[in-house]
Amino acid sequence: MQNTQKLILMKFRFTSLILIFGLVPISLFAQQMAITDTGEEVFLYDDGTWAYVNPDDVPEDSIAVNPVNFTKSNDSSFLLKSTKFNVGLYLNPKKWSFEKGAANQDAEYSFKMKNEDLHAVMITEKLEIPLETFRLVALENAKSAAPDSKIIHQEYRTVNGLKVLHLKLKGTIQGLNFVYSGYYYSNENGSVQLITFTIDTLIDDYKDDIDLFINGLVEL
Repeated sequence: MQNTQKLILMKFRFTSLILIFGLVPISLFAQQMAITDTGEEVFLYDDGTWAYVNPDDVPEDSIAVNPVNFTKSNDSSFLLKSTKFNVGLYLNPKKWSFEKGAANQDAEYSFKMKNEDLHAVMITEKLEIPLETFRLVALENAKSAAPDSKIIHQEYRTVNGLKVLHLKLKGTIQGLNFVYSGYYYSNENGSVQLITFTIDTLIDDYKDDIDLFINGLVEL
């Protein structure tokens, strides 16, 4: 499981920077580029999927907005603060253990649900990243570890008063199908990825646990 954690995290900093500043050869992200009939540039992937080169080209209504206001659970009583910028995570210390850094230097914190096969990471950066760009970052990181990765769910949510991007991705690593589910948030002080992961046969069993965990994200 640590190898999987490393794979999903290892290129975040480099990838996020080059996505923002455009300092990377196109071949790193896609097999080829194309122009739509309305003039937007897109990346074309071998699996038939595609993504806009410029996040500003994405139609506003392409990602649904969940009307529910999500809030932290009363059982999530322990506040874990980021040392990089003004966000934190309320978690249930009876259910979750955590380590600072741990398996990968890009993760500020690593988490494990006690006696279960559900893991999570909090990746923080002192860099503001638009939410739509975050979508591309997440997909590219997943594809670097599992080339067949795809986004299986995406929506905007309001979580403890914050507008976040909720993504679920699925991909195959060494014959195992993994699902990653989490929140992506950014403000003028930095950005955070709060990502849970487990194998796909367990994702339904852990659905409520995942929601309770990621809904602990707050701005301080």
